[in-house]
Amino acid sequence: MARVIAEKIPLYLGQRLVVDNRGGAGGVTGAEMLAKAVPDGYTLGVATVSTIATAPAMDPKVTYSPTADFTPIINIAATPNVLVVHPSFPANARDFKAFIAELQRRPDHYSFASSGEGGLGHMLMALFQSKTGTSLLHIPYNGGGPALQAVVGGHVPVMIANLPTALPHIKAKRLVPIAVAADEGVGTLLEIPTFEQLRLPEVNRLAFYGICGPKGLPRPIVDRLHAAVKRTLADSQVLEAIANTGSVVIGNSPEQFRDQIRVEFETYKKVVQTQKLRR
Repeated sequence: MARVIAEKIPLYLGQRLVVDNRGGAGGVTGAEMLAKAVPDGYTLGVATVSTIATAPAMDPKVTYSPTADFTPIINIAATPNVLVVHPSFPANARDFKAFIAELQRRPDHYSFASSGEGGLGHMLMALFQSKTGTSLLHIPYNGGGPALQAVVGGHVPVMIANLPTALPHIKAKRLVPIAVAADEGVGTLLEIPTFEQLRLPEVNRLAFYGICGPKGLPRPIVDRLHAAVKRTLADSQVLEAIANTGSVVIGNSPEQFRDQIRVEFETYKKVVQTQKLRR
């Protein structure tokens, strides 16, 4: 998502952005660097739900506060998540009501895969369990790719996955979709209900990608960057590139993005407390 924006924003900002990947700890390494940067507008970061909500909610070793150590600028886009099972999952338990009944009938019998402890897939599934009265065993992997492959390979039966990466496997019938976390029905999965439609609005949470600066970024810089990104998001090539990832454009205000960050962080803090999660 950062590269999609960086490619076109020079037309509207008057200077280019260099994308610097800082991998490690599910994005926490990059977020920690951003939190310590000089607030002059020359160092920005892409905030995800993992970096500004699930990781700090789960891990006491995270050194930054998601609500105090960043200056929200704009949420670029959001991507649906999908609850999937391997085709070997009982055939009579693949609609949502029967799926829940099967999990409740056999607590801790089934396992789910995730990208790792404290990642979005882990925390969203923990939230799902708390709202449905179900209990599954957590199998963490080193990244979303290996976790998805474990489910596709039949080693683990259940996962909440990022829709764009899961969709090819759904189309090839290597995965069976049960429910989607999205604002509305999604493309070729219109027959699959959203968690909102299933009366689980708390679980109907999308992954998102927003731009933040360090704490104390002056408002004139925030406004200039926000305006440039908004104009970039109106570019037809950018819109097409974002749509091709399976995402939808958000483009909200700094204040709205700040509220989103607060809500996500507080939501997953509560999940950690109620589910007694530890890292």
